[in-house]
Amino acid sequence: MTNTGMLKKLEEVEIKYIEIEQNLNAEGLDPENIRKLSMERAELEEIIDTYREYKNVAQNIENNKLLLNDDKELAQLAREENSELEGQKSRLEKHLELLLIPKDPNDKKNVILEIRAGAGGEEAALFASNLLRMYERFCEHNNWKLETLNLNETGIGGIKEISASIEGRDVFGKLKYESGVHRVQRIPATETGGRIHTSTATVAILAEADEVDINIEDKDLRIDTYRASGAGGQHINKTDSAIRITHAPTGIVVQCQDERSQHKNKASAMKMLRAKLFEMEELKKMNELSDNRKSQVGSGDRSEKIRTYNYPQGRVTDHRIGVTLHKLDTILDGDLSELTQLLTTYFQAESLKEISN
Repeated sequence: MTNTGMLKKLEEVEIKYIEIEQNLNAEGLDPENIRKLSMERAELEEIIDTYREYKNVAQNIENNKLLLNDDKELAQLAREENSELEGQKSRLEKHLELLLIPKDPNDKKNVILEIRAGAGGEEAALFASNLLRMYERFCEHNNWKLETLNLNETGIGGIKEISASIEGRDVFGKLKYESGVHRVQRIPATETGGRIHTSTATVAILAEADEVDINIEDKDLRIDTYRASGAGGQHINKTDSAIRITHAPTGIVVQCQDERSQHKNKASAMKMLRAKLFEMEELKKMNELSDNRKSQVGSGDRSEKIRTYNYPQGRVTDHRIGVTLHKLDTILDGDLSELTQLLTTYFQAESLKEISN
């Protein structure tokens, strides 16, 4: 972003902030408007505080420049101070650029995590299980709560598919770049020739939608109950507590069998359905963007190969940002913080290009 463009946007934000403060001080304001205006002010406070600090630093630099023609000692002090202030100004500019990136309103939402085994048969199912453990450990690191909603296992510890809810702080914001095809390269335990196989699993991160976000008509739903079963077909309870919901207009089918209560399974299935419908709406908005803008914000395409986990070389490569980390074991143990930060920084930089245009 050019300095001129950034300053113009910051001036506009400050004008808006002053208007909000004036409105908050108006007489006869009802509680709902006070709450709304207070939230708007809180969202802008960090930008305004940083901008005002930036303006103060810039003004001090200009004041010091006026002293450069004075006596040598005073001019030297002004030069030394300006050297420090210029560094401070540069750091504040970078921080302001990031603060001006439009916030994704979904970042604070909880998510529905879906993992499905892809190409590779039983090895793909085992890899899906590895991915689930990776995300479980990442949730533990972040003090998030992961709850299984629906699980379809294989007989030897693999996973055909799983749906789970993850609740906590800024879950979607940290996990949203995990959607896509994950690829593993390793020698399967069943491989006697020692050949490296390539298998895949698909990960989907769906932002949880509130009822106000998505309106679902009862007449559009077909709800079926059935008896939940575990791996190999054995029954895990003796009642028809599992729920399958079909959304007629879209053909979306969701099911939940993890709870023994039919009521709880239905509530969880509806949560999954809302998330899928919400994702459809978000993708519809994405498709209306220009191709250039799509590349800057990430396509969200689940068919896109995003990452490779190479066991023989102990490396993980994220293909979107061209980064390879030789930390396979620690990443699979849930240490995703470096990858998520690199991805966030990359997509923030892409968003800055859009703002500066």
